Amino acid sequence: MKTHKRLGVGFVGGGFITRFHLRSWVGVRDADVLGIVDPDEARAGEACALAKKLRIGDARPYKSLTKMIENPDIDAVWICSPNYTRLEVMEEIVHARQKGRAKLIGVACEKPLGRNVREAKAMLGLARKADLLDGYLENQVFCPDVVRGKEIVWARGARLCGRPYLARAAEEHSGPHMPWFWEGPLQGGGVLNDMMCHSVEEARFMLTPPGAERGVLTPVKITAHTACLKWQNPKYAKVLADNSGGKTDYINRPAEDFARSLVEYRDEKGSPLIVETTTSWCYVGAGVRLSMELLGPEYSLAINNLDAGLKIFFSRNVKSAAGEDMVEKQNAEAGLMPVVSSEETEYGYTAENRHMVESFLDGKRPDENFSDGLNVTELLMAAYMSAEREKTVTFPVAGLEEFIPAVAKGTWNPRKK
Repeated sequence: MKTHKRLGVGFVGGGFITRFHLRSWVGVRDADVLGIVDPDEARAGEACALAKKLRIGDARPYKSLTKMIENPDIDAVWICSPNYTRLEVMEEIVHARQKGRAKLIGVACEKPLGRNVREAKAMLGLARKADLLDGYLENQVFCPDVVRGKEIVWARGARLCGRPYLARAAEEHSGPHMPWFWEGPLQGGGVLNDMMCHSVEEARFMLTPPGAERGVLTPVKITAHTACLKWQNPKYAKVLADNSGGKTDYINRPAEDFARSLVEYRDEKGSPLIVETTTSWCYVGAGVRLSMELLGPEYSLAINNLDAGLKIFFSRNVKSAAGEDMVEKQNAEAGLMPVVSSEETEYGYTAENRHMVESFLDGKRPDENFSDGLNVTELLMAAYMSAEREKTVTFPVAGLEEFIPAVAKGTWNPRKK
């Protein structure tokens, strides 16, 4: 495969997550952001203006995805559009490439890869069909604390005392930004699909020996639970309805705002390993809370992004408008506030994008790829199946490819059981 000296990149979607990527691009070398396509022209224009302000590329807005990737200077696409559009986006990319209208090297897709196993398999199949390098944008496995913590634990603790056997991961905040995230059929579920995708992959990464394929861990069983603890309350359901112009109806069509899972694995020697994950949209604190623990025979690791080195206190006399200038999903403007000074770096976006760019330039498949995205989707769908059946499910899970969670069908309502 031909190698390139610089990578021209186009983004699909100009919203919140794309802007996270753009801010991280300041730390990415040998790549330029050249295009952004979004059905909202103003949003695309704002994202392009941000790219130019950051001096990360002469980005221009596009109305059409095909038009963007016909630009011969664009070598790769980052799919950052809503979950319900991603398969259609991938199909258009592959169609344009097969017709000779795009000469792309690779494609990277935000989490989750698909709303269900069938969609995730289709995304992987399309990438292979078009001979595209594929990268799965799971930022948390690139977090500096996660990467460095894993290096130390495996180099010292595991080498001397035995491998780690228990990983715990959690992501919690007060709820997503955009109304479509709250809609089960559009998003593919609730908080389990939206955020547990991070936790199961981060934990799997930590339990995998350095340099080994993630496939050395074999899932055996999964037990999960879901609930709607806050947002089906009439007071809060009204907030969602008001924010969506009346479209989001959590009284009759809720999605889960809390989920937990316990995944049992066997390692390459047949030894048992455990992953515990918890996630919620009903956590009220300074902002998004990411936590991780890894336990072994004679050691442990702990990470919490809100244990920030920088903290700022504002008295009740400091009045300011709501914002997210100190931490993502910020819930207060006064009191003692932790400040995550470079969220793009600390959450792993900078290292993630650097890895994707370097892999595409070198003609190599990224270490985190669509196969991993498919594995994550399989775990999430098995978790939904366990929660619906209220029992443990075992791998391989019969009927997993055809399974659509009730919440994704819009038929889940725990208060009508």
